[in-house]
Amino acid sequence: MKHFVTAVAVMILLCNWRVLVAHEKPNVIFISIDDLNDWIGCLNGHPQAVTPNIDRLAVRGVLFTDAHCVAPACNPSRAAVLSGQLPFRTNVWSNDSKKLLTQHPTALVLPRAFAQAGYQTMGTGKVLHGSGETRDIFEESFITEQRWSPLARDMVKYTDDELPSKSTSNPRHVVRQSDGKSVVLPLNGMPSDRRPTSSEGESFDWGPFDVPNVEMGDTKITTWAMRQLRRRFDNPFFMAVGYYRPHIPLWAPKKYFDRFHNVPIALPTVQEHDLVDLGFVGQRLATEAVTAGSHATVVKHEQWEEAVKAYLACTTYVDDQIGRLLEELDKGEYGDNTVIVLWTDHGWHLGEKQHWGKWTPWQRSTRVPLIVVPPKNMASHFAKNATCDAPVSLLDLYPTLLEICGISGTQQLDGSSLVSFLRKPDQRTDRHAVTFFGNGNVSVKSAQLRYIQYAQSEEELYDHLTDPNEWDNLAGTKKYESVLRKFRKLVATTATPAR
Repeated sequence: MKHFVTAVAVMILLCNWRVLVAHEKPNVIFISIDDLNDWIGCLNGHPQAVTPNIDRLAVRGVLFTDAHCVAPACNPSRAAVLSGQLPFRTNVWSNDSKKLLTQHPTALVLPRAFAQAGYQTMGTGKVLHGSGETRDIFEESFITEQRWSPLARDMVKYTDDELPSKSTSNPRHVVRQSDGKSVVLPLNGMPSDRRPTSSEGESFDWGPFDVPNVEMGDTKITTWAMRQLRRRFDNPFFMAVGYYRPHIPLWAPKKYFDRFHNVPIALPTVQEHDLVDLGFVGQRLATEAVTAGSHATVVKHEQWEEAVKAYLACTTYVDDQIGRLLEELDKGEYGDNTVIVLWTDHGWHLGEKQHWGKWTPWQRSTRVPLIVVPPKNMASHFAKNATCDAPVSLLDLYPTLLEICGISGTQQLDGSSLVSFLRKPDQRTDRHAVTFFGNGNVSVKSAQLRYIQYAQSEEELYDHLTDPNEWDNLAGTKKYESVLRKFRKLVATTATPAR
């Protein structure tokens, strides 16, 4: 009996020791949001944005107010963040590029680097561009319907009889919800600009669905992530939670739309002749329906306010899910020893420069929310409730997390750690953030200026001190020639990494 008691005591000590070891290195919760621009409360992006949980998260750490994506589309942006490398190395330039793991199956993406360091890795939702990639890069994963939830992918396809209506002013595809009710898509009643002859569902759509939260994919991935936080781990964990909304279609449960009943909607501030000082390529990027529909169609069908309302509703819905996740973290045993990172893959236009969607070189498309919250038990070493106004890149997240967690890098990274800014957010810097929108097309954001260089030799220059909306292209102004020369040199020497 004595030996049995001793053995039990040893087992208990070993279990406690394993838990202690698991807490020596901080855990990581890596939250990504799809297509969310700066329309959150803490960035003052829209006066009707309601995001209390994201705002409270910003108070806990450092909010980077001038953060930018590496490429303004899902596939290349996420490839850069997860690989820590620019498109020159990965060859992932756009959504049309082959996915990162297709081109580099053994790439040491961020979760794999943490796994090599002894972390338990888990992921759910949209992390890289496809669900298959999420399964490939994590030891445990959970995938559910995202883009079309609360409808399955096949449900949104037009039948042969319905397809001719898709390009008309009265498109009509009938689906049946889980409660048996019939719904006619698209909810906004607009013709398809991008794929009028394809039977695939029309994603440039918005409106409420009278369904409970549990029928939405982002709710399901949150519930799965919350379950993981109730587990015991022998090792520290890295968990990525990739939210899909507010990616189009801008559908959310009806209750998130209800607050807008009979409420005037603030539309983005635009300038009627904004495009006249752009070159041919810039004007084409602005007006083409590449990643969403066209501004002309939205205005013609009087849907601008409804689209803005839907975007805000979807954003509040996602914020609610983030609140659920953070509440579960804070009340559990991992609340004091977990790094939290929240980022979005790129911005999104809602009529600015007559554009809808992403894939442009301008501020609305490149600027992203970025919040880094160090562990509570390391709080004395870092700033809290602080903002950093220095231009930074999502490319900097990979080396930042490695440094915070004490992990040695094993591959070449193109970003720079942000840890010094987490300690001293207001430090002066000459940093700049570079965004690529296809090979040869570069947008550079400095503290005050944005410079754009197209492969066809067109240029744009904006002064954010006097022109935060980027309405006045200064590239053709003689007084800025010396500034342009500096940016051209910068692009030539830093935008293309040595191979």
